[in-house]
Amino acid sequence: MNRIIERTKQFSAQLESLNFSIDCYIYNPLEYAWQMHEAYLSRFVSRPTRTLLLGMNPGPFGMAQNGVPFGEIAAVKGFLQLDAPIGRPVIEHPKRPILGLATTRSEVSGRRLWGLLEEHYHDSEAMKGEMTVVNYCPLVFVDRGATGRNITPDKLVKVERLALEAVCDRYLLDVLALVQPTYAIGVGKYAYQKLSNVAEPGGDLVIGEVLHPSPASPAANRGWAERARDTFESLGVW
Repeated sequence: MNRIIERTKQFSAQLESLNFSIDCYIYNPLEYAWQMHEAYLSRFVSRPTRTLLLGMNPGPFGMAQNGVPFGEIAAVKGFLQLDAPIGRPVIEHPKRPILGLATTRSEVSGRRLWGLLEEHYHDSEAMKGEMTVVNYCPLVFVDRGATGRNITPDKLVKVERLALEAVCDRYLLDVLALVQPTYAIGVGKYAYQKLSNVAEPGGDLVIGEVLHPSPASPAANRGWAERARDTFESLGVW
C-alpha cells in the first residue's frame, strides 16, 4: 500500500478516537468520503512534490462534501477529474447535508485556489510533482444552531484543541517527510503557524504564507489571485 494512504488511514483512526465536548456535529470526510480522498491522495499526494499548500480544515461545500481539500465541485470534476463513491456521516445537520458530487453550492475558497492552479498549470497532470494541497485538520465542526455555521479548530476547548493538534502535527510532519517539498506554504495565518511549529529548524524547507482565499476576508475579495500569484513568485515557487 502507498505510504501516504496507509498513514492517512491511521490518521483518520486517531481522529476518530478523540473526544470533544463542544455541542456540534462532527464530520470526518476521511471516513465517509474515503474512496474519493484515497483517489486524490493516489493521484496528487503520493510522490515527492516541489510545493505543498496547507489549508486549515474543510469548508462545508468543499472537502466536507467530497473529501478533496478546498474541494470546489467544478474543480474536482473538471480540473482534477476525480470521481468516486461518497457516503454520508451517521448524523448530519439539516442545513449541512452531504450531497457528494451532486452538491450545487460553490466553495468560494476552493474556486479561487483551484482556479489559480488551473490557470497556471492548465492541466492537473502538469501540476503533479509541482504542487499539492492538503489540510491540517480534516474534521468539520458544524454548529447545532439553525445556520449550521462552520466552527474552526482554534475555537475548541484548549485541552481538546491541543489533543487534536498533537495528532494533526504528527500527520503533517509525516506528510512533509513523504512529500519532501522544497516549499511549504500555509494558506492563511493558522496553517502558516502550524507549518512553522512542526518544521525542523535550520532545514532547507522554505516556509511561507499566502492570503487565505475566503470570501470572509475583505483583502481576498480584492484580487486574491493576483496577490497569491505575487506571493508564489516572490517566494520562488513560480
